[in-house]
Amino acid sequence: MNYCFSNVNIKFNFVDNGGVVNIFLHGWGRDLNDFEDIIKTKNNTSWLALDFPPFGKSGQPFDWNIYTYANMLISLIRHLKIEKFNLIGHSFGGRVAIIVAGMEKDKINKLVLIDSAGMKPKRSIRRKFKIFKYKVYKKLKLNLEKFGSNDYKKLNNNMKKIFSNVVSTYLEENAKLVKAKTLIVFGKNDTETPIYMAKRLNKIIENSKLEIIENAGHFCFLDRKIKFCEILNEFLED
Repeated sequence: MNYCFSNVNIKFNFVDNGGVVNIFLHGWGRDLNDFEDIIKTKNNTSWLALDFPPFGKSGQPFDWNIYTYANMLISLIRHLKIEKFNLIGHSFGGRVAIIVAGMEKDKINKLVLIDSAGMKPKRSIRRKFKIFKYKVYKKLKLNLEKFGSNDYKKLNNNMKKIFSNVVSTYLEENAKLVKAKTLIVFGKNDTETPIYMAKRLNKIIENSKLEIIENAGHFCFLDRKIKFCEILNEFLED
């Protein structure tokens, strides 16, 4: 069934068997369709998927930050009277999942972080020089359009502000609050959220397990669907 929660597009399947609801959280610039094939394997379970604003069919957010997204999800969970859930978050969705898992300890059953963002990146000499160059350009009021990732450049001014806030908010302290049994799955060839971030998450989250998928990148759950589903189902059904 399709629901409208404020300006958020939602798909929700409820099976009246008292089971745990699987909640799927997509990455930045993506939508709930990323999990379509995985959801099809769980027709006999309760699940929830949504489009984070402004992606997919959801509306435009105004002056949001990463905690606004997390609070929106918590409000939605309460609105739908979900008592127990698993969170499955990819990249940006992993950021939201980390925060919610730390805040909703009594309701979360298991946490799955797929190529999750949120850890502070290492700063190479090249990166430090790029930051220095940006500050010089900004001080001299020169053209800044050449700076920023491709994701950033595609955004309008409001979303650029939100994106900057999201990527500059590091979640090590939030990850320490996670007590749920956690599965961390990363593609070995991920360059957007490198393996060292997966290892850091694994070290911070006490009750966590790390799985590295060979021949997969930042979208390991799409690059190696069958392998990912095997790992996911084994973890959720354990």
